[in-house]
Amino acid sequence: MAASRTASRSPRDIANVMQRLQDEQEIVQKRTFTKWINSHLTKRKPPLVVDDLFEDMKDGVKLLALLEVLSGQKLPCEQGRRMKRIHAVANIGTALKFLEGRKIKLVNINSTDIADGRPSIVLGLMWTIILYFQIEELTSNLPQLQSLPGSTSSVDSMVSAETASPPSKRKVATKIQGNAKKALLKWVQYTVAKQTGIDVKDFGRSWRSGVAFHSVIHAIRPELVDLEKVKGRSNRENLEEAFTIAESELGIPRLLDPEDVDVDKPDEKSIMTYVAQFLKHYPDIHNTGTDGQENDEILPGFPSFANSIQNFKREDGLILKETKVWIEQFERDLTRAQMTESNLQDKYQSFKHFRVQYEIKRKQIEHLIQPVHRDGKLSLDQALVKQSWDRVSSRLFDWHIQLDKSLPAPLGTIGAWLYRAEVALREEITIQQVHEETANTIQRKREQHKDLLQNTDAHKRAFHEIYRTRSVNGIPVPPDQLEDMAERFHFVSSTSELHLMKMEFLELKYRLLSLLVLAESKLKSWIIKYGRRESVELLLQNYISFIENSKFFEQYEVTYQILKQTAEMYVKADGSVEEAENVMKFMNETTAQWRNLSVEVRSVRSMLEEVIANWDRYGNTVASLQAWLEDAEKMLNQSEHAKKDFFRNLPHWIQQHAAMNDAGNFLIETCDEMVSRDLKQQLLLLNGRWRELFMEVKQYARADEMDRMKKEYADCITVLSDFATEAHKKLSEPLEVSFINVKLLIQDLEVRGFW
Repeated sequence: MAASRTASRSPRDIANVMQRLQDEQEIVQKRTFTKWINSHLTKRKPPLVVDDLFEDMKDGVKLLALLEVLSGQKLPCEQGRRMKRIHAVANIGTALKFLEGRKIKLVNINSTDIADGRPSIVLGLMWTIILYFQIEELTSNLPQLQSLPGSTSSVDSMVSAETASPPSKRKVATKIQGNAKKALLKWVQYTVAKQTGIDVKDFGRSWRSGVAFHSVIHAIRPELVDLEKVKGRSNRENLEEAFTIAESELGIPRLLDPEDVDVDKPDEKSIMTYVAQFLKHYPDIHNTGTDGQENDEILPGFPSFANSIQNFKREDGLILKETKVWIEQFERDLTRAQMTESNLQDKYQSFKHFRVQYEIKRKQIEHLIQPVHRDGKLSLDQALVKQSWDRVSSRLFDWHIQLDKSLPAPLGTIGAWLYRAEVALREEITIQQVHEETANTIQRKREQHKDLLQNTDAHKRAFHEIYRTRSVNGIPVPPDQLEDMAERFHFVSSTSELHLMKMEFLELKYRLLSLLVLAESKLKSWIIKYGRRESVELLLQNYISFIENSKFFEQYEVTYQILKQTAEMYVKADGSVEEAENVMKFMNETTAQWRNLSVEVRSVRSMLEEVIANWDRYGNTVASLQAWLEDAEKMLNQSEHAKKDFFRNLPHWIQQHAAMNDAGNFLIETCDEMVSRDLKQQLLLLNGRWRELFMEVKQYARADEMDRMKKEYADCITVLSDFATEAHKKLSEPLEVSFINVKLLIQDLEVRGFW
């Protein structure tokens, strides 16, 4: 019933549920990772604090500070009040290069996304750092645990080879993650959880009650926890007390809150981050001696722990040896059966018997030969088992082909074709490091499969006639073999069309990813610390050639639209809700990635042109200012009148001097260390000369203005004097008193401005 309800949900409902869960996980991860970062940044001198994880990582300063604390290495960092986006991107690029230098594989994590503060990308990067510098580093101290058998329900690697939906930016496709997670879970399972009787299957719901946290604390300091009391309390009470005890008694930073864990689906990465801290406080198994009493002292509460590890290790080795013996016996029996003379029906029955045994053992053996070491290498026993198993697999498949070919014509030909078609449909795609190579491989195989599968209908018609009569030209065919071939035909005919559609989707998917990676790599080459003007000009020409001449944006848009149509058809034909979610997630994430990336790429041209413009402005102002300074320094020994005349245009040179410094400082911030050093030296010398000269001649800066003011003053005095003389004259003239004369006088005074 539950399955039918899930299946009845629309893609929109599924997307909404997925988005809500993702948002909740992001909130918890952001809080947990921020606390973890701050617990390390407090060790820095001076200490730093991250308030908003997504905002505070944008300039790369605190990111580099964190890596310095974790690694103990000094890393170059651009910082200051005049920081621009290009410096932030450069800082983040330094951090990513540092991580890559430690062989940490980053999948689709780039500087620009961190500089944009994209939540999923920032969280993905922080998880990578936590995984490498804490979880993997601490679990590497438990090498014996790598060979312990354990639950496979939740310890598989988080990223599968091909069927993983999109190359999600928050996923780090490394074997370290799977192995570290396995080791940490096994540590909990075999050294902590068994004493309480609880079954810790994962880093999710198993921790919700809080009992597992108390169990971990009890393994380290038994006197701190009353396990019987713990079992009778609520989840929130247990979680609150466990986090408080761990912080106050063991000094373990409180990265989680009860409400983070007491939910339907606790965040796995947050719990792993917190639990891994306990490993530092657990007795070091490397120091265990051979004496039983020493083990008792070092591992309180687990006197036989070191011995049990060795027992598990010996048990695994014994299982591998026994498996190898079984495979070798199976191969001998298989060889004898193949060589036994009998009719076709008996041979096929014998083959089916061996194939059933093979399938029963297959999953168990494939699990045994999975790499357990961090370097991905197999142990000697594993390598021997794998070699024997591969040999048996090849022999069994060859026998199957031989049996098909031995059928009377045309059934033998049909059987051989059927085998090739099955191999084509089940063939796994090998993902190359270069997406373009993967796309080309898929295209080549798709064409091969298309040519092979186009004969499906013809072979199917011929087979159906044989199946109906149960014979070929009167020669009876073994019924079991015929029924098996019918099932195989059904598989080929029912999956071939979908298979080709999927391959077309995958080819376009990796074509699109190759364009994204190409754009990212180009962007990194364009937002570097720049050199001299000539090198920046070459970068601009490269940009124009790549983006505009080759119509890169148009090429990407065409590829995306074709992929979108193909994806819709593939999802509709497949009908799987899970696959629809994966495809939808890939399309949404690549759309968001391209939206941000394209903005960055489009802005490159204006940035390069701005750098070139500043080089031109700097070069012009430096040349003219140097020439003027030489003339100005000579004028200091001339007469006052000559100096006054020469320095009348000093305001213009003040503006030129300011323009030179603005352009120079811009270039110092955007250019590489060598160029910046040369620019600083040149500006230091020129500014020194300017300062000395200006102190001598600054009074001339307003000479023209003073002359103008003096002239205006003299003109005003003259006008005022003429006015006073005229007024005095007018008022001194005799006037015959009469109404008309007085009125005329007043009007005349008003006109002249005397009134």
